Order: sequence, then C-alpha cells, then structure tokens
Amino acid sequence: MNIKDFKNKKVTIIGLGLHGGGVGVAKFFSGLGAKVLVTDLRSKEELRESIEQLERKEIKYVLGQHRSEDFINTDLVIKNPAVPDDSRYLKIAKDNKVPIETDIGIFFELCPAPIIGITGTKGKSTVSSLIDKLLKKKYRDVVLAGNIRASVLKKLKKINKQTKVVLELSSWQLNGLKSHKKSPKYAVITNIMRDHLNRYKSMEDYINDKKQIFKSQTSKGYLVLNYDDKTVREFSREAKSQVFFYSQGNGIVLNPDSRLGAFVKGEKIYFGGPDIKEEICPLDQIRLKGSHNIDNILAAVTIAKIYDVSNRSIVKVLSKFKGLEGRLELIDTIDEVKYINDTTATTPDACMAALNSFGPKGIVLIAGGADKELIFDELAEAIVNRVKALILLDGTATSKLQKAINKQLESIGKELKIIGPMDNMRQAVATAQEEAIEKDIVLLSPACASFGLFRHEFERGEKFNRAVAGLNK
Repeated sequence: MNIKDFKNKKVTIIGLGLHGGGVGVAKFFSGLGAKVLVTDLRSKEELRESIEQLERKEIKYVLGQHRSEDFINTDLVIKNPAVPDDSRYLKIAKDNKVPIETDIGIFFELCPAPIIGITGTKGKSTVSSLIDKLLKKKYRDVVLAGNIRASVLKKLKKINKQTKVVLELSSWQLNGLKSHKKSPKYAVITNIMRDHLNRYKSMEDYINDKKQIFKSQTSKGYLVLNYDDKTVREFSREAKSQVFFYSQGNGIVLNPDSRLGAFVKGEKIYFGGPDIKEEICPLDQIRLKGSHNIDNILAAVTIAKIYDVSNRSIVKVLSKFKGLEGRLELIDTIDEVKYINDTTATTPDACMAALNSFGPKGIVLIAGGADKELIFDELAEAIVNRVKALILLDGTATSKLQKAINKQLESIGKELKIIGPMDNMRQAVATAQEEAIEKDIVLLSPACASFGLFRHEFERGEKFNRAVAGLNK
C-alpha cells in the first residue's frame, strides 16, 4: 500500500461520528485528493460539530440514511469502529468486491516506525498517556494516537523510522487488523472484563479481537501482560513474542519463556527484567490513586524500562501525573465535599474500581445509563456496602441495576437511599449535593454506556462538570 494510491479514488466513509475519528479520516483522504463521500445514520444537526470541522473540504454527505449505491459505485469503503461487522451495507460492498478498510488497518500498512500498542477493557488510555510521558523523558520524537477521539491517520506525516509511536487500541480497531495479519511490535494488555456484549455475540468473540494485538507478533516482538488477570496471563501460552509480566502480587510463578517486568513488593515498585531486581520508586511518591491505577503504572513502567528510561525520569513523571479527563477526575471541592468525574466508567467493573479507590468515607454515587448486556450483581453488592445514597440516571440498563441492588438489600436486610431515575444531570448533581455532608464524595461513575441521555460519555462528563460549577457554594 502506498499513500499515493488514494489520489482521485472514490472513498465512502461509513460513520462520521462525534469523537473526531471520522473527521480525521475524511480530512486525510480529502487531503490526498480522493473523492470523499461521508454517510451516517445521524442527522446534520446531530453531527454539526463534526461537519463544521470539515467545512473547507470538498466532501459530499449522505446523512440520516445509507444508500446502497454508495457502497457499489466506489473504490474503497472506510468503516468507522462503531459500525457493526454485520452491517448490510458492508455486505453490499463485499458482494460487489469493494475493499473495506479501517483507519487503523491503513495506518499499520503505512506507518514506518515500530508501534507500541495498548489494549484492555479498562486502563488503556491511562497506560498510553503514561507511556507517552515516560518515553518523552528520553526520546524527542514520540507520537500518541489511536482510540483517543481522533484518527491515527492525522499523525502519519509526523512519523519517521525513529519515531516512538504509542497507540491506544480498542477491540474494534484491533478487529480491523485481522485482514492485514499485523500486530504492534510492542503490545500491552491491561485486563479483560465483561464489556460491549451489546455488540459481541460472546465474550470469546470479544477476547479474540483483543488477542489480535499479539497474534501476528514474531519472536522479535514484546508482549506485556497483567499477571494478576487470569485471562490475560493465559495469553502468554499463545504468544510467539517475548513476554513480560507485571504484577501487584507476590505469588508470581513464571514459565521459562517469560520475564518479570514491573512489580510491587512492600511499599515499592521494582523492575525484574531478565536477571535483575531494580528498585524504581516508593508507592507514596505516586500521585495517581487506586489499586487499578497501580496496575496501569506497572504496565507503563515495564515499557519504559524496556526502552531504558531512567528511574529518575520515571519518578518525575509518576509524581506529577494526576490522571486523565473523566477518570476519577477531581472537579471541585465545595463545603468540604469532593465532586469526582469518572464518566468513562462504562462497566460495572470500572465502577467497582472507582468505589474501591476511596476509604471508608460517605459516597453519594451517580450511576445508570444505557445497557451493554452486562451483569450488575457484584456491583450491587459493592454499592450496598460502600454507598450512602444512590442517584440514578435514566437509561435502558438502570432498571437492571436497581433490581440487582434491591435483591442485595433484601438478602441482607439493609436499606439504601435510592433517588431517580433522572433525565437531567444538573438535577442529579443538585440532589447529590443535598445528600452529601462534610468529607463526603459525590462520584459520577455510571457503570453504563451514555447513549440515550448523552451523545457520548465525554458529553456526560462535561455536563457533570458544568452542573458542579453551577452549584451554590
């Protein structure tokens, strides 16, 4: 594949979206001189933000519908990750022998530098950002891209053979690599939890897409795995690459073909390497809080040490890095109550990790939303044990969550104040303020997807932030 191949070609982009990925793809192909048509089931008004970014580009639009002819009379179809594989329009393209590609597939074909890929159900954004910051302490030329609300193709012009490319990869993006039989040279898998079962027929299908991050690696590749996640640990049996495990536990039993990466012992982080035990830093010098974030740090440190980043540089980054937008993000403290935005917690496991990040303080939880065919039983137990009041947001999964909580309450004879469901974030936050007292925490950690009330989880988080800003102080 050559970047010049696309000039004057007809390119149909299915799914413009609102996260920036579709916009980046459209700009890329338009900039190469391709004849671009964007088609999306959403209306012009719903896609207004994305369309405004493409105002000066010669792009045709078919909105509110898809047309069969746009998948027949074209040279190439680019599939947005949100478009399901069983789309009838993708089938029309296949039946008419029109190639179907993804931005990630094209990126892997054209990228001249080795890629560090990060995937997992949770933690991949934090790990990717940490790796980016750690590598920049030693290398000038580092590029962060992938599943971060922008298309990777925008970054291609900045990349040469010496560039360190850090790529966050979702399961859907990895699915797009199967036909290319490609994997990143350096791969990290943070964890595997139940997620996206509204899109996948089974957990096995979901896991198989995740495995693509190492399936095409060779013996010259590196695979960094979370030893404490049993599913992830077992991936080492299928790997052809060099395996490094990271762990918070002490009971690590390595097979002859794997190595120990970053790990916790006592109150310090060490790096094992092939034959060494090197102290990196004490845990009390780390700014990020929560056990799940220790996992994220260990993953990033393992990659940093593979790239010979100094311990002094690692400590500097870890002592300053406070996390990402919408991930246990402290928005404000009002009347000694902390308001925390964890909008990217779109699964029960992610919400439980958030609850476990805080000590025995009063938590007023805002949760609920759209269904991803997940199970709420364990989360219900955690909520009953850790939460003083629950504010529910409206959505297709909210009744499932409420039923699981009621069942748990009945089984132990306990009561919990449950308010809602509500269809307004401002009202939810105002109600949470009424329930909270000094030293409490108001936590937005929905455990569900955002669609329905919000366009995406970041809009949900933005509305939470604005609601907090509007509270009486």
